[in-house]
Amino acid sequence: MNAIEQLLNHPDVRTTPLSDGLKIRNPATGDTLAYIRTTSVQQLDHIIAKAQTAQTEWAAKSALERADILWRWFRLMKEHKENLARLMTMEQGKSLTESLGEIDYAAEFIRWFAEEARRIDGDILTSLKPTQKLMVIKQPVGVTAAITPWNFPAAMITRKAAPALAAGCAMIVKPASQTPLSAYAQAVLAYRAGIPQDLFAVVNGKAADISNTFTQNPIIRKISFTGSTEVGIQIFRNSADHIKKLSLELGGNAPLLVFDDADLDKAVEGTMLSKFRNSGQTCVCTNRVYVQAGVYDEFC
Repeated sequence: MNAIEQLLNHPDVRTTPLSDGLKIRNPATGDTLAYIRTTSVQQLDHIIAKAQTAQTEWAAKSALERADILWRWFRLMKEHKENLARLMTMEQGKSLTESLGEIDYAAEFIRWFAEEARRIDGDILTSLKPTQKLMVIKQPVGVTAAITPWNFPAAMITRKAAPALAAGCAMIVKPASQTPLSAYAQAVLAYRAGIPQDLFAVVNGKAADISNTFTQNPIIRKISFTGSTEVGIQIFRNSADHIKKLSLELGGNAPLLVFDDADLDKAVEGTMLSKFRNSGQTCVCTNRVYVQAGVYDEFC
C-alpha cells in the first residue's frame, strides 16, 4: 500500500465501483481515482446523532487535552505534506506547487486553533450592584456542520473544523463532490491524532439533501458554508426555524485598481497572480481591472 492509499484508508473510499457511489476523476487525464460511498438522509441523521454523543465526551476534555490532539493532527499534516499535495493535484487539478502551499496553509489553521484552545477564557464584568457578580463563560455550541468548495479542498475544511474542534464541538463536513479525497485523507490523519471518528465525520451525496438535513435537524447548531450567494441565501432561509448560528462566505467581487503612481511592474505581476492563481478559481480572483488614464497604455 503506497502512502496515498494509506491516507485514503477510510471505509467510504473504494477502488472498485459502488452502485450508490460517486466516481472521482482526475480532471487532467479523465482517469478514475476512486469511488466514494454516498450518505443517505437516514444515514446522515444517524451520523448527526452519534456526533452529539461524541461531542458531549469531547467537550468534557480540558482545553489542554484538545489542544494536544490538534497539535498531533497538525504534525501529521506536515509529515504527509507531499502525499496530501499530490492527492490534491490528482483530484482537483491545481499545480503541485499550489497544492503544497495549500497543505501548509491548511495545517496552519490547525496549529493556530490548537493554541487558541488554550485561551478560551471568560470574563468578569463590572456590576452596577455591590451584591451582584457578573461572569461570562464560553461553552461549545454543540454539533456543527460545514459545506466546503472544490477550489481549496484542504484549507477550507481545516479553517472550519479546527476552531470547532478546539472549542469542544463536533464537526460534520460535506466536501465538494469533485474533491472529496482530500477531505477523507485529512479525516484519516485526524483519527490517527486521536480525534474520535464520530466527532469528525465526512459525508457525501446530493448536496441539496445534505444541506437541507443540516438546516432542518435541530441537533446541528452551527453551519459554516463557503460557496455561491444563491445557495447561501437558501441555507440562511432554511435555518431560520431553528435559529442556527451561521457563517456564510458567499460569492466574490474583486476589482483591481491601478493608479498613475503605481509601480507598474508590481501591478502587472500582482494582476497576473490574482487572475491566474489556481486557474482563476479563487474568491479574490480579479474580475475587472480599472487603470488610470495616465498609465493605461503602458500597463496594457
